Amino acid sequence: MASQVVLSPPTQPSHNPEASISVPNFKWHSADQKLLSRVPVSKPDPPLGVLEALRGNFSGQGLNTIFRPNSTGGTTFPNAVTPVPPTAPSENVLEINLTTETLNFGSPLGSVPNRGLGGQGDVFLNGVPYVQSINDVSNPNTGGRDGAPVGIHFETGIWMHLPATTANPPLAASVVRMGSIPHGTTINAQLLEPTQTISGPPVIPAVDMTPFIIGSTNKIPFRAQKVDDAVTPRIPQDLTKFIAAGTITQDILTDPNTVLRNANKGKNIVKSQTFTVSTATSTTELGGGTANIAFLVGTANAGPNASAVTMTATFWINTVQSTITVPGHGGSAPLRVIQSPLPNVGARVPSFIVPPTSNAASERTVTVEHTEIQYSQTVNLNFAGLTWPHVSVATLVPTAELPVPSDALGPRIVS
Repeated sequence: MASQVVLSPPTQPSHNPEASISVPNFKWHSADQKLLSRVPVSKPDPPLGVLEALRGNFSGQGLNTIFRPNSTGGTTFPNAVTPVPPTAPSENVLEINLTTETLNFGSPLGSVPNRGLGGQGDVFLNGVPYVQSINDVSNPNTGGRDGAPVGIHFETGIWMHLPATTANPPLAASVVRMGSIPHGTTINAQLLEPTQTISGPPVIPAVDMTPFIIGSTNKIPFRAQKVDDAVTPRIPQDLTKFIAAGTITQDILTDPNTVLRNANKGKNIVKSQTFTVSTATSTTELGGGTANIAFLVGTANAGPNASAVTMTATFWINTVQSTITVPGHGGSAPLRVIQSPLPNVGARVPSFIVPPTSNAASERTVTVEHTEIQYSQTVNLNFAGLTWPHVSVATLVPTAELPVPSDALGPRIVS
């Protein structure tokens, strides 16, 4: 029988409330009826499609890798680096972060009208706003995720579902992610509506962080990609303790998606839906792209400081099934139950709430399901004549306590 951890009463969600989204009394609708003094016609909101899964607040952990430029008097290192930065090939710094993350979704926006011209009729979109915040929690003293949190990423944006259009342009239904990053980059990434749903766990391909020559496929590996090299321009520079802890290994630097596969070990994933958005469109009918501030773009003579030229992100929406043990109780307080033992070392799992009205007569092993979000994102940065893949991955679980279905609790204690 599965073991359990029971806490009572339930606590408030553990996400950062400052990263939540609240837009009270706002629901998007066409203003036509109001402005024309007509009686409003009640219509259902447009569908969200795959975005239906993006509801509520999620949190979890992952990995971030980024080659970033170095400058005279810039980043220094405990161990001397040859050649002295910023002389090539020491003009860059590979930063590796063990991360924690919150990804919070607001309520659906409603019916967002886009007006067509001539033969192209109006279309009505729907979507969800989001706020993403990521902290580095690496601890060079332990090689673990127990370091003081330091913010490294904050992003606000909107996911939108677009209906099919027949005339201008003739295009199937699609989804788009629009995001804004404080460094000075905005993204607009569109794709045709995904249909790939499989039974069982996701098939997660490899991802390569090796830089390559701009406009070419010729890869240029760097010493910083070797975990056992401690005299290279990298943060952390000495990875010995991370290697021992298994948090940063050669397999992980070779393929950062290893972190996602490791996170799925021991889990019973019964269904997975996959979709990919990209600013580099796969068809001329799709829009999108990136925009950068002047500092990132640089000048024609000196070149960019770090221009984000493309972003591609794959998301896996996983349905995870697990068992929890609910003790018999007749108390007046709800119980918060989490899965134990964990599916793998350090795994994040959601909490489940058993209401006091359930009053299960005896201990029960209950099968429950929840949604997990995994993603692998690559932002290609251009500087110093190369394109540098900036790879971020994470596995996220619901932050709020999830109710245990009452019909799963068996016989009740009747007062």
